[in-house]
Amino acid sequence: MNEAQTEINIPHLFRCPISLDLLEDPVTLITGQTYDRSSIEKWISAGNFTCPVTMQKLHDLSFVPNHTLRHLIDQWLHLGSQYHPSTNNNSATIDYLASLKNNLESHDSTLETKLKALEKIKVLSDEYCSFRKSCFQQLSFLSLLLELVFGLCLSHDSKLSENYLEFVELTLSCILKLLPIVNLEPLNIIKDESKLENFIFLFENGTSSIKTSLCLVIDYSTTVSQTEDLCHVLGNSQKLVHEIVQVVINQNSDDDDDDEVSMAAIKALSALSSLESNKESLVKSGAINGIIRYISRCENGQKINLAPLAMATLKKLLVLESGKEALVNHVNGIETLVKMVFKVCNQECSESAVGILSIICSDFGSAREVAIGAGVLSQLLFLLQSQCGTKTKTKARMLLKLLRSKWSEESM
Repeated sequence: MNEAQTEINIPHLFRCPISLDLLEDPVTLITGQTYDRSSIEKWISAGNFTCPVTMQKLHDLSFVPNHTLRHLIDQWLHLGSQYHPSTNNNSATIDYLASLKNNLESHDSTLETKLKALEKIKVLSDEYCSFRKSCFQQLSFLSLLLELVFGLCLSHDSKLSENYLEFVELTLSCILKLLPIVNLEPLNIIKDESKLENFIFLFENGTSSIKTSLCLVIDYSTTVSQTEDLCHVLGNSQKLVHEIVQVVINQNSDDDDDDEVSMAAIKALSALSSLESNKESLVKSGAINGIIRYISRCENGQKINLAPLAMATLKKLLVLESGKEALVNHVNGIETLVKMVFKVCNQECSESAVGILSIICSDFGSAREVAIGAGVLSQLLFLLQSQCGTKTKTKARMLLKLLRSKWSEESM
């Protein structure tokens, strides 16, 4: 690495996990981890047949050049020659960011020019700097990026081109980089009818990456009071909520992209359910069905999951009678929850499952019958004999007592 490169604060993603130097020839293993070619070749030639980061055994020692990351590094190095992150020249910083903004705003800029500008913004927003944060805020970058994605006159009767989808993906990626470091009030432009229509249209017709990003934007809309009205608008769009639910229902467990978007969708449903005024819309749009399907897949061994968050969301929706009825009427709803009662590896899930079953079994005789038929009594006894927490055991005893008393009443 030359002297100019060592002076620059290298982004974490651009460093080889083995050498910690800038990636010169990034290659990706079957595990999905990226290393510099020379470093991983030395690692393997030394007799190490595991991934250095994950320690997974490498059944396939081949690796694939990571051209996307190489391109981003090249862009970053080119950027470094024009803009040095360690300089204190605030005026130059503002001027450089303003030039990027101008490239994005200009009607004369080609799509290629705009994509390059977005890549540079993504790199700059990756490296935290308080002054740079204020620059993004001062130059209203979030408003501009939101306008670029949702403010265009999209033809809702035609298929989106691959180039446009790439542009949307990268713009949304930049938006997500900015959300943690700027004021979120500009998100409220999505409340505008035409922009909301575009939001939904992109969700319906976008790639998995676009859907994931849109779900994460929804998640952010509940983090501050400034965007509470936006959360209400999004949550009461049954068309949008239905699309989010379909993402969860249609997940292909063998597809990593589907796993990612499905988890983002669960985050979105959880975020929307935090607002009381959204709950009826969520239930009507099938959220209970989607959540049960997600929990069922997690119970069947999905490696990375948000089952605790999904179950917490389900419990929030049960404050509504319609929510309880949707759960009781679900063909596999009660059985799925019974299977989650005794989860040694996830006590949070066990506690949630017991709590939800207590609510449902207290109000619905049919739910009690199904739960008992599905083996809930033995599941609860196993749970009580396990090393679960005191709070979980207390809830388990209460549910056992409820089931026994109700069973006795109904047998008389």
